Amino acid sequence: MTCHNLPIIILAAGASSRMRGRDKLLEVVGDAPLLRQQALKARAATTGPVLIALPDFPHPRYQALNGLEVLPFAVPDADEGMNASLRRAFAALPADAPSAMVLLGDLPDVTADDLAKVADAVDLDSDQLIWRGATQDGAPGHPIVFHAALFDAFATLTGDSGGREVVAQANGRVTLVPLQGARARRDLDTPEEWDEWRKERMRNPS
Repeated sequence: MTCHNLPIIILAAGASSRMRGRDKLLEVVGDAPLLRQQALKARAATTGPVLIALPDFPHPRYQALNGLEVLPFAVPDADEGMNASLRRAFAALPADAPSAMVLLGDLPDVTADDLAKVADAVDLDSDQLIWRGATQDGAPGHPIVFHAALFDAFATLTGDSGGREVVAQANGRVTLVPLQGARARRDLDTPEEWDEWRKERMRNPS
C-alpha cells in the first residue's frame, strides 16, 4: 500500500439520529469503535494530518480517539447538517495543501488500501478536480479527494447536501475509482442495518 501525505478529513459530527439511542460511530467493529477504526485506516494511508469533525466537547467520541495522532475539532453547529463540518474542516486545512480527502465516518467496509487506491489515482497535473471511490458497478461514493482549486467553495456551503454543490462545480472533471463491492457507499444508519451487516460478516468473514 502506498502511503500518501494528503490531509484526510473524517466526518463524524452527526447525531446518529436513526440509531434509537445508540451511537453508530461507537459500534464495535473488530476490537474497537468504528470511529477509531476509521481514524486508524486514515492514519495508515497518509503521513499528512487526519482531521476529525466531532460534536461539541465533551462527547464519548473523543475518548474513542485517545492516543491516536489525529486532530479532532468540534463542530458546534453540527445540527445544521454535514456542510457545517465541511466548512470548518476545509478552513482548518494547511494553507499549502494541494488536495484533501473526505471520508464518511460510517462506512465500515472501506479499507486503508481503498483510501490509498483513491489517493493513487490523483493526478494534479491533469484537468481533473475530483477523484472519488465508487462501487464496483460505478456508482459514485467515498472517499472523495478534492483539488485545492475547489477548497474555497466549501466556505459558503450551508445545509446538509454533503458538498454536492462543490462536486457540481467540477463540471464533470471527476475520476471514479471502483472499489470492491458496494463498500464505497454502504453506510449503516439503523440498528437493523448494523444487525444485517454483522450477520453478513459472520457468514463471510474477511
